[in-house]
Amino acid sequence: MLTGVLIREATAADWPAIWPFFHAIVAAGETYTYPRDMDEPTSREMWMLAPPSRTVVAVDAAGTVLGSAKMNANHMGAAAHIAGASFMVDPAHGGRGVGRALGEYAVDWARTTGFRAMQFNAVVETNTRAVALWQSLGFEIMTTLPEGFLHPAKGYVGLHIMYRRL
Repeated sequence: MLTGVLIREATAADWPAIWPFFHAIVAAGETYTYPRDMDEPTSREMWMLAPPSRTVVAVDAAGTVLGSAKMNANHMGAAAHIAGASFMVDPAHGGRGVGRALGEYAVDWARTTGFRAMQFNAVVETNTRAVALWQSLGFEIMTTLPEGFLHPAKGYVGLHIMYRRL
């Protein structure tokens, strides 16, 4: 398990460390609904959110970026009280608790910011580590859109909508 992880606001100076793992994860096409060929400027604009939304990085004691998360209102208007979030962990640092640290941080951020709940719109059912992590943090699978995601190796698989009341 990871010890000494610090989660802090992401800055423009962090993007060069985020982009390589962001690009590799998206290009693999196994866990995100983003276009697999999404270019760097579009990726940066989608990930590096301006306030009141938030993008953070998880770093180790040496300042190495281990992962990142973005948090925002999941909906607008009368449903703006529901938060959303997305997470990416550099595969070189996976399995060490970075995702859990980012998930706990995001839930706390949403709660202290005044959101009533958090919803994940698209958790690929074959991403079993992520599904198990979110369930361990109190998220429920509300429904699964059958064949909602085209996995490059497994074909059409389900896409979960997950929810947690805060």
